[in-house]
Amino acid sequence: MSSSLPQCGQAGSGDEKLGRRAEDFLAHAEQRYSYIGIPTIIRLISLANVNAATARARPYVQRTPLVPVEGALLKLECLQPTGSFKVRGFFAAATAMPEDRLARGLITVSAGNAAQACAYAAHTLGVSCRVVMYETAPDAKINGVRRWGATPILLPRDKVLDWLANERWTSEPEAFIHPFADPTVIAGHGGAGLEMLEDVPDLARVVVPVGGGGLISGIASAIKGSRSGVEVIGVQSDGYALWTRAFEAGGPVIVSPNTIADGTTAPFDPRNFKLLKECVDRWITVPEPRLRAAIPELASAAKVVAEGAGALAYAALEQLEPGPVTVAVVSGGNIDTKLLASLIS
Repeated sequence: MSSSLPQCGQAGSGDEKLGRRAEDFLAHAEQRYSYIGIPTIIRLISLANVNAATARARPYVQRTPLVPVEGALLKLECLQPTGSFKVRGFFAAATAMPEDRLARGLITVSAGNAAQACAYAAHTLGVSCRVVMYETAPDAKINGVRRWGATPILLPRDKVLDWLANERWTSEPEAFIHPFADPTVIAGHGGAGLEMLEDVPDLARVVVPVGGGGLISGIASAIKGSRSGVEVIGVQSDGYALWTRAFEAGGPVIVSPNTIADGTTAPFDPRNFKLLKECVDRWITVPEPRLRAAIPELASAAKVVAEGAGALAYAALEQLEPGPVTVAVVSGGNIDTKLLASLIS
């Protein structure tokens, strides 16, 4: 088997290929067509699957705390071992694999946080790991991958997307874990939702940053599968408002990232399109200047260091009507130190 790395993406734009594949997929989604080797997800993940995935991941992840700010509680997923929520899903997926498949090692594709989660899971479970990453990923995320003994493969964005669109992982020896559209990964992220329900009995509203859609889908599956009446709100920056534009268009769109929330710049994925339509009750778009201001505000008001994606839910709170008991998820804290210093100054 010959590797596709690092020579990938010779023909055509990765975004364009994902768009074409997405259009084809949506035409057959109701027939449960299997897209790039992973089952179609049309409905919420079952509560039984969320519970099982959470139990598998529990020995390896933190039960993260809630910190009060004006108008909400912050769920600090930035305190997970790799600085983001991603470890929940990656441990859920890796520990579900047959031993012989896991022994091959792990590979994923990521803007940075899934890369670190995959590296940490592989290190903890004693297997090798490689991750395909944007060459523009912050140094903090690249160094985090190396810290856990994994190999980052840095490529331009269009080549990363081409690798994803053309299923290049099938020519690699390792077991591939999709960073946001694998049902087992999504179920693992649901553990954060279960913790919120246990810690906030009168929970009425959850605000979640959205990139590929795995985190909010997992949280919504856990919450909506357990209790009715809790509103799930998705947040993106106006510098990469992919999903709101996709829903307006009724299908795949191509958006060029112009945001410090690099963790939310995943491409359109058709498997999560209908899932997000079902699990997200409302969307908020945060202006990029507001997002930039939110990071130093969080540091001052809550003593929390958040990356761009991690600050999105907090930044959106000012657009919500006061009253309902609200949890805002701080999804990650792996911010480039130079960016942090510039925002604080």
